Amino acid sequence: MKLIKKFVGGHQEPPARSDFKKIIISAVIVGLVIAGLRYLDGEIGTMLLLGTFGATSLLVFVYPDSPVSQPRSVLGAHIIGATMGLLCLKFIGPQWWSLGIAVGLTVLFMKLLRVVHPPATSNSIVVFLTNPTWFFLVCPTIAGAFVIIFLALFYHNISRESNWPNYW
Repeated sequence: MKLIKKFVGGHQEPPARSDFKKIIISAVIVGLVIAGLRYLDGEIGTMLLLGTFGATSLLVFVYPDSPVSQPRSVLGAHIIGATMGLLCLKFIGPQWWSLGIAVGLTVLFMKLLRVVHPPATSNSIVVFLTNPTWFFLVCPTIAGAFVIIFLALFYHNISRESNWPNYW
């Protein structure tokens, strides 16, 4: 009975809604970042966009002060997720359980290195679904994450009083 009562949840109110203007601006910024990455894909002929970058952009531009939104976490976690996926796929093989190992190792190393960024956990899954070459680490993983971080540096330091990032 005690367990079932837990399913009801706490009795806290949901977080307050942000100012409508901030909601619109952040939605536009995130949309522009993703559209820009896709545009650059076509212009340079190399993939810069990962599906995980949609969630990354939301975190970085909407919740910039969160530890998961700091550049160290964004870049480090995306590299870890892609690397663990590539290592497990190439050296263990495309087994259902090796994907589980890749995602588990991604979480392990993100926590050990203090670079937790939840969207990057999916990079291992993307690797298993697409079977890319090792160049996947450079483009889209590192290059795309750098573009997001670079744009966030300018956006946040122009649009708000406090510094961004909070730490490197």
